[in-house]
Amino acid sequence: MPCDQGAELGRCCCRTLDPLERTVLSDPTVPATALLPSQSAVDASGAATARAAMVARLEKSGDLMPGPVREALLALPREVLMPQAYVRRSAQNEMSPRWDLLDFSRPGDRDELLERLHSGDSVAIQHGGEPILGRVPGPRRGGVMTAMSSTMGLTAGLLQLLDVRPGQRVLDIGSGAGVTAAVMCFVCGDGGVVTLDIDPHVTAAVRERLSALGYRPAAVTGDGTAGWVDAGPYDRVFVSFAVRRVPQALVEQLALGGRALMTLGTSSPSWPGLAVVERRPDGGVEAELRAVEFGHRAGAGFDRLFLSAGFRATITPDQGRTQRSRLAPPPDTDRGMWLALDHLCPGLVRDFGAEDLTVGAPECGSWMRVKESGYRRWDVTTRGPLDIWAEIQEVAGRWRAAGEPDVYRLHFDADGSQRATSPNGALTWQLFPSDNGVPR
Repeated sequence: MPCDQGAELGRCCCRTLDPLERTVLSDPTVPATALLPSQSAVDASGAATARAAMVARLEKSGDLMPGPVREALLALPREVLMPQAYVRRSAQNEMSPRWDLLDFSRPGDRDELLERLHSGDSVAIQHGGEPILGRVPGPRRGGVMTAMSSTMGLTAGLLQLLDVRPGQRVLDIGSGAGVTAAVMCFVCGDGGVVTLDIDPHVTAAVRERLSALGYRPAAVTGDGTAGWVDAGPYDRVFVSFAVRRVPQALVEQLALGGRALMTLGTSSPSWPGLAVVERRPDGGVEAELRAVEFGHRAGAGFDRLFLSAGFRATITPDQGRTQRSRLAPPPDTDRGMWLALDHLCPGLVRDFGAEDLTVGAPECGSWMRVKESGYRRWDVTTRGPLDIWAEIQEVAGRWRAAGEPDVYRLHFDADGSQRATSPNGALTWQLFPSDNGVPR
């Protein structure tokens, strides 16, 4: 099947492919691991079936459409990019979490690892900043996961919006497991791809595993917010971690007609925005902030707030004061309102696991819970110095007066500040002056 640029699939990687490679890349029923002699003992047909099933689920959910990204996800063997991955064995709130590092070379791990890699969920690949290459599989205890592959629905949707094309120069920031870099190499050709990560262990693993697939992009280590000027300017820039503001260096490294995508957020993980930055052919820059349901996790040095198990245990009627309200809480689908609330009233965190609308401010101990109690009646229970319910209703009113936008324009001012503004200008806020924004 030809790609959307009309080129032969065999030339989407901008190199001449031998007959076996052409067969693998054009027929998803043929295992891509046939390209890898070291993988000859692997049950590659099972991996190819799992890839096809994953792609079918992404298509059914609307996260994936026909085109080069779909072809790449069908062809690229995830078990080569992630031959080891972690699964959690402990309960979510267990104080010292327990993990198992599964290894594809161990027959007893293979089925569970294949299921994990193709579930569509995020995949943890690094524990506590450890070296990734040469690890001994088995149990781990405590600590945190420090690198992962993002959920496939999020990744597929963003890569399609990025609109990568053959021959483009692409900067992939936050290498992770190398999935996005592999897709970019498949579509654009590896000679134009730079994948950048702050962790040298991640860089080393991505370099080796992309090489096993026949790709040799520039895999470099450095601060993602500074970009990689040596190979710029770039037609596409993709950032796979959240930032508080658009890094100016990345804007400067965009080529004419270029596009950059990144999750933009605050200290709260609850209401992300997607920054879409484009450099016009005349050199000017246009950018917007879109309210989205899901975004990337915070990057290195970006502390996030969370509602601990102890904090959530205090959110009960007998711990707060309850009032009856005829005002309805804004629905989850009013994403533009929740995005504005996140920036105008920073420090709020949503408990998405709660049955009723529940929002806390962990730094001051305030919280709010809203429960429907009848026709157009809600019981609002609050505790702490902040009246979170009043803040929500005040921002909701301003958002409705602004025309209920889900997309805001991003302004880059001459003094280096950045602002988000509704299309009619009625609702605006300034982004944090740096990635170390002042908490509430």
